[in-house]
Amino acid sequence: MSVDLSTYYLGMKLKNPLGVAACPPLTGNLDMLQRLEEAGASVAVLPSLFEEQIEHDELEFNRLFEYQSESFAEALTHFPELQNYNTGPRDYLRHIEAAKQTVGMPIIGSLNGASTGGWIRYARMIEEAGADALELNIYFVPTDADMTSAEVERRYVDLVGEVRQSVALPLAVKIGPNFTSLPNFAQHLVAAGADGLVLFNRYVEADIDLDTLQMKPDLVLSNRHEARVPIRWIAILRDQLQSSLAATSGVHRMQGALKLLLAGADVTMMASILLMKGPPILATILAELTAWLEENDYKSVEQMKGSMSRGNCPDPSALERANYMKALTNYTMEHPLPPSV
Repeated sequence: MSVDLSTYYLGMKLKNPLGVAACPPLTGNLDMLQRLEEAGASVAVLPSLFEEQIEHDELEFNRLFEYQSESFAEALTHFPELQNYNTGPRDYLRHIEAAKQTVGMPIIGSLNGASTGGWIRYARMIEEAGADALELNIYFVPTDADMTSAEVERRYVDLVGEVRQSVALPLAVKIGPNFTSLPNFAQHLVAAGADGLVLFNRYVEADIDLDTLQMKPDLVLSNRHEARVPIRWIAILRDQLQSSLAATSGVHRMQGALKLLLAGADVTMMASILLMKGPPILATILAELTAWLEENDYKSVEQMKGSMSRGNCPDPSALERANYMKALTNYTMEHPLPPSV
């Protein structure tokens, strides 16, 4: 009997637990979407539609409308009401429609923002365009020393609640790992309407150009060791949340995907390895995952998922502080300094 690779994420049945994270060169291209699906991808998150992108486009249109109104008052009757214009990034909505016509796997739209506001109405437009689900990618960098951690978390929760009220789509929320009490915060996000969490966001960090002495964004692809952070937190959260969990960051090989599933992830999202190796790596990882499940007498991915969560693993302390001291001690014993040092 063959192994059943199917899994459930956001209420959707996926043919396997390998998905594609939001990435313009991958999911922003219809031909690439086809190649990814043919190689084995079970779900794809489209590139994000940004809050700033929406607001910039609409601001430019407002300026044009006001200029024309002031300059040619007698011609106002030639202008329909502003709300009737297709303002904003309509190409994104057309891409959703085209993607749904091109591939059979679920398509997840993505909104990236950090504050509540009128731009959130695009969540509804994404739903109307045919997306199967919505991923809310919240990217907020608190720089105000007077803003408390509770206020930061409230900002996230309010944003999730506002989006939840605007759509009936399954809603996933993508966050970073740097919160005071991640389990408590995660519970509040789910209570606000999140059907799933995506762990974790990889923020674009600033670097300093030593020639121009200017700050510049620097995007660096992930490496496989970065999967350890989501492994830990997914294992901790799995038994405490009644929601889907997607793993992203550092999913480069079968071993990484497998560990995340054992920790409790419902699906693993990849991007960096696909940029480096191309779609065929999906088929390789799927074949290796199937072989491991067969060798270890698993009948399905569902049977294996979460078997190494904090509530199920033999030594939960390995996820906590005790592991820190043990790791330092083991490293010192296994890697002594050479005599020449």
